[in-house]
Amino acid sequence: MNMYDIIKKKRDGKILTKDEINYFINGYTEGEIPDYQASALLMAIFFNKMNKDETINLTKAMLNSGDIIDLSQIEGIKVDKHSTGGVGDKTTLVLAPMVAACGLPVAKMSGRGLGHTGGTLDKLESIKNFNIELTKKEFINNVNKINLAVAGQTADITPADKKLYALRDVTATVDNISLIASSIMSKKLASGSDAIVLDVKVGSGAFMKDVDNAFKLAKEMVDIGINMGKDTVAVLSNMQEPLGRAVGNALEVKEAIDTLKNNGPEDLLELCLTLGSRLLVLGKKATDIKHGREMLLEVIENGKAFEKFSEFIKAQNGETKYITDTSLLPKANYVVEYKSNKNGYIRKIDAEGIGRCALTLGAGRETKESKIDLSTGLVLNKKVMQKVSKKETLVYIHGNDLTKINKVKEMLNDIIIVDQKRDKEKNLIYGVVDKSGVERLS
Repeated sequence: MNMYDIIKKKRDGKILTKDEINYFINGYTEGEIPDYQASALLMAIFFNKMNKDETINLTKAMLNSGDIIDLSQIEGIKVDKHSTGGVGDKTTLVLAPMVAACGLPVAKMSGRGLGHTGGTLDKLESIKNFNIELTKKEFINNVNKINLAVAGQTADITPADKKLYALRDVTATVDNISLIASSIMSKKLASGSDAIVLDVKVGSGAFMKDVDNAFKLAKEMVDIGINMGKDTVAVLSNMQEPLGRAVGNALEVKEAIDTLKNNGPEDLLELCLTLGSRLLVLGKKATDIKHGREMLLEVIENGKAFEKFSEFIKAQNGETKYITDTSLLPKANYVVEYKSNKNGYIRKIDAEGIGRCALTLGAGRETKESKIDLSTGLVLNKKVMQKVSKKETLVYIHGNDLTKINKVKEMLNDIIIVDQKRDKEKNLIYGVVDKSGVERLS
């Protein structure tokens, strides 16, 4: 077996065997196969695609390239949620304590953000002394004790995926359903949970811009999870405009806390109820989706979800006064209002554009080495479909550099569109994919 023959076989549109895929992944991970041959195979896959068996075998090969976390010492069914990424996506900060407060263990490995804002770990570090570097023993003990832990992924999980993704990124081979699905699912499967709910974002602020392709990706990932013995469900959610109102690390933490106190934006709470109810069903805590929603609403209304969040912060050494008094969270030196120049309705708030604004202010990373400013970001005062008056505030810009703030104000002129006509309402949830098939809701 050699790489030349494997590349030629895929170039000619033929099906790769499990052994051929293993040969490629093992050899590339060990440095025995050069980048130029790996790039050639990736391009052949990009054009000729992979069938279901090839995709599953690729996922397994990447999964087995590193450590697989053993969570068997955690009592009960362990669940996890993964988002494909969006603007203002602080879902984990709300969803995890809600689900944990219902008695379901949430053992989550998260990453740092690369792009418009930080990832879940960056956001949590807005809370002074919060520790993301848990030992395996600490991680397991926390889940057993309070049903919740969130920690950084170890360097030894799916090293093949890390190498391959870096290569795909510079060879224009990222946008392939099989390569995306195997990348995401190999990491999720290595994290050791028993059940997974995937939040597949669709729209301008998401990786997947097109609804039909997002359904294909969701189906591919669900099939992989089920084939690997994991209960897996995918929910497709709208990312045409930012989720919630806050975009930026400390600002998103505050909004998550508001939501846990039953005072957050409707779309964020609704998405958490949609994802969380499915987690509770997969974890055998709820009999059906309706029952799951009722359980989640109850822990929001009786304060147990926020109590769980406080327990979680304390268990990972964070200072809980930062969540009881959110004015202690990192604050920008300037808060500048961006106002409407006419009467009408918000027709569009381009999520990707808002993400670029946040990045300009310093809320995200352009490279892995970039330093995040946790205090910066934007807070939307209006959402799509809402009525606005001339000179009414549309966005509060939080920044530490007036030059950058003024640049963002100019950018917002093309990002937020006010029109005389009210646009049709767009669904937050496009559909669900599970073992029984695909359900489109719009």
